[in-house]
Amino acid sequence: MVSVTFVTAKGEKVSVKAEAGQRLLEIGQNVGMPLEGTCEGQMACSTCHVVIAPEWFEKLMPALDDEEDMLDLAAGVTRTSRLSCQIELTEALDGLVVHVPSEARDMQGR
Repeated sequence: MVSVTFVTAKGEKVSVKAEAGQRLLEIGQNVGMPLEGTCEGQMACSTCHVVIAPEWFEKLMPALDDEEDMLDLAAGVTRTSRLSCQIELTEALDGLVVHVPSEARDMQGR
């Protein structure tokens, strides 16, 4: 199991355990984070934008150019921003800390 801590825009921490191989978007949605994921993980939107804690950012696989292009459309982007649909959990990411931007909205009502 891989531990992930989501930090909400209000600073609340929500910790969850997930299986290696799961996508961060799915995990966040399952614990009520406002990550819409309109394109259902097809990297055609930026509604699953998250900010990775700096100490974890370099441990992720590098973003593809297509992901970087989608991040250009997201609000509140930082140097450690990623699309949660593109982050597959591995054992090496056990303890990952993810910040949900204040601009995040889930219009699908999850």
